[in-house]
Amino acid sequence: MPVLSADPVRAKTLVRANLEKPSSVLQSRMPNIKIFSGTSHPDLAQRIVDRLGIDLGKVVTKKFSNLETCVEIGESVRGEDVYIIQSGSGEVNDNLMELLIMINACKIASASRVTAVIPCFPYARQDKKDKAGGDGGGKITLPFKLKTNEWKFRVKERFGNQINLRRDRGLNPGPPAQKSDTLPLDRQSRAPISAKLVANMLSVAGADHIITMDLHASQIQGFFDIPVDNLYAEPAVLKWIRENIVEWRNSIIVSPDAGGAKRVTSIADRLNVEFALIHKERKKANEVASMVLVGDVKDRVAILVDDMADTCGTICHAAEKLLEAGATKVYAILTHGIFSGPAISRINNACFEAVVVTNTIPQEQHMKDCPRIQCIDVSMMFAEAVRRTHNGESVSYLFSNVPY
Repeated sequence: MPVLSADPVRAKTLVRANLEKPSSVLQSRMPNIKIFSGTSHPDLAQRIVDRLGIDLGKVVTKKFSNLETCVEIGESVRGEDVYIIQSGSGEVNDNLMELLIMINACKIASASRVTAVIPCFPYARQDKKDKAGGDGGGKITLPFKLKTNEWKFRVKERFGNQINLRRDRGLNPGPPAQKSDTLPLDRQSRAPISAKLVANMLSVAGADHIITMDLHASQIQGFFDIPVDNLYAEPAVLKWIRENIVEWRNSIIVSPDAGGAKRVTSIADRLNVEFALIHKERKKANEVASMVLVGDVKDRVAILVDDMADTCGTICHAAEKLLEAGATKVYAILTHGIFSGPAISRINNACFEAVVVTNTIPQEQHMKDCPRIQCIDVSMMFAEAVRRTHNGESVSYLFSNVPY
């Protein structure tokens, strides 16, 4: 126990000296914590530790000549509460493997708990099997009987590639039997559920806890048998809208697909404005066939909100649809700005006032290539989640508030 000085002047000097050492004071407030960064997003990791007032842990990541990943933890983690920050962006497979190796390295080095902080969860879009057909059983169900020509047209319109494939093999699908309304085409889906696979890999590697943001589908949390904290960018988005869009009271929140309806209704309710929905049909992945707007956007500022944008075909088509329907301005707000392939050129040629993304994925190069892209910093939300998790506090405050 420290001995108090009898001299009040000396006592004040000792207190002042201790206050001038913020790192030691903060370290005493957050003992037994180590934060390491992978190579996917070092800037976000640095912002998080700066917010917490601690230093990043020492780790060396390198590749062998055959491109195998090698990770060396440069300090003791025995009995420590370890947090590893790695986003699912860039070279996704390499970054995922690096994260798994880092988790396992800390676990077998006797870390007390290992938490993976994954701002953008990899393979989140592969969260379910594709529909197998009309009735899900490998057959196409027709709601009513069609004449032969009508039947051929409908089937070719919906499943043209498969019909052509069968014709190339010398197989003629032919019209259906008159007493049957089902077409026995082979539509059995063989798609993997890769998000579940990633969840299993993280658990087997030794992760005890996952912190992520805006999962593509909330049910991905159910793929894990360990705790998952799914943070939301919504509080930061609301703050940005109120501070940067002057006419936000005359705005309408728009979802570019049916899957985001719950997200936009929540934001619209918080802003006390209306919402709209765009129903889209895809020919194949990353290619939209048609769009139908549900809602009135005439003479309003349209704000497109989605969890991620990859090639940006959807949001660019949606923006054109909104302007055709009478919207005065169009903004796009996205949690994860992947921006692969022709995304940047599409945004530059589109009619957006601004495309706003968070920094769950590095955006420096994207912002240089496209002046319309703006970035919301969410590092304080992850830092506060880490602090609350380490101290055993609830993180539900972050679901509706931005920490300052």
